[in-house]
Amino acid sequence: MIALGARGVVVRFGSTTVLDGVDLDVRHGEVLALVGPNGAGKSTLLGVLAGDLAPQEGKVEVLGRPLEDWRLRELARERAVLTQEHRISFPFPVAEVVRMGRAPWRNRPEEDDDDRVVADSMAATDVTHLADRSFGILSGGEKGRTSFARILAQRAGILMLDEPTAALDIGHQETVLGRARVEADAGAAVVVVLHDLTLAAAWSDRVVLLQAGRIAGEGAPADVMRAGLLSEVYGHPIEVVPHPTTGEPLVLADRRPVGSPGAQETP
Repeated sequence: MIALGARGVVVRFGSTTVLDGVDLDVRHGEVLALVGPNGAGKSTLLGVLAGDLAPQEGKVEVLGRPLEDWRLRELARERAVLTQEHRISFPFPVAEVVRMGRAPWRNRPEEDDDDRVVADSMAATDVTHLADRSFGILSGGEKGRTSFARILAQRAGILMLDEPTAALDIGHQETVLGRARVEADAGAAVVVVLHDLTLAAAWSDRVVLLQAGRIAGEGAPADVMRAGLLSEVYGHPIEVVPHPTTGEPLVLADRRPVGSPGAQETP
């Protein structure tokens, strides 16, 4: 089932076209990774899907309804958004920041589950031990995990994650994307912006590769993570090799001298 659908999306900032006629579906039960070089339009596309940015052309539907027909609180019960920046204006403790994710369910029967949901979300993101600590003094990675716990507490069926692994160590990167995988396996639709192509290949069902505001590749990770295509899109020689155990694509910068056997040519 399609959770989010975008058709013909065009976004311009002044004379610069950031998205140019993008069509995209995000389905329940899958993790969709948006990848591409800096400035390709990944975060802009996520913002359009979330309703935080209105396109100049095109349309977005959530669960088959035009995005503009949804009331904000109603929409917040269906989709949760993790942005790149994690800012809180006041020195709330971590537990209260996570509890903010329960706001859409206030004065509804689901409110009775708040304490359990908050505790479960904090445990899932390894921030329980930070419960009483002020959000403002956390490290970047701790802020990211706390913000992820907040959107998990929202209990929405659509998760939209903008670079959720930024500032995280390797263990917590795996924890966060592993949880995204759990949510998708339980029926959620997950769309995630990632810069680490190996992580995208490991955890996603489908990859959309953006280049200059257009889709340059879409499909299963093995179909998109091809050395020639990635080298062309990123403007740098890239090598793709299979993981020795799982066979998943490992995406590496090709540092072999130009002209050496097997080296990718610089586009």
